Amino acid sequence: MGKSSTDLGKVRGLGSAREGGEHWLSERVSSVALLLLGVWFIASLLMLPSLDQRTVAEWLRAPSAAVPMALFVITAFWHGLDGLKVAVDDYVHDEGNRFAVSTVLLFATVAGAALCLFALGKIAFGAAA
Repeated sequence: MGKSSTDLGKVRGLGSAREGGEHWLSERVSSVALLLLGVWFIASLLMLPSLDQRTVAEWLRAPSAAVPMALFVITAFWHGLDGLKVAVDDYVHDEGNRFAVSTVLLFATVAGAALCLFALGKIAFGAAA
């Protein structure tokens, strides 16, 4: 980039360059989904007669609870990964380190979501707790 004597000339080309809008929208949509699913989750727990393991497991065996819970887990991990990627992009400046940290975050997110969905599947399909 050439030298410029004006402030605008110094920063031109360093902006978003029409990138990032999709990521911003994805974060907002997942935030709204998490808000709605979080309200559903809290309201559902408050309507249960008790919060012991047996009652919650029986509640999660119903498709009306297991499906939104699976959506909650997927959305929560997706949203968390989006937020962490932004932090990594902002604060990890070396390209190799950024790639390594992003890869570890992706694997950890997929592993965490898979573990949660596996546990939910075991409960939903009636495996002994």
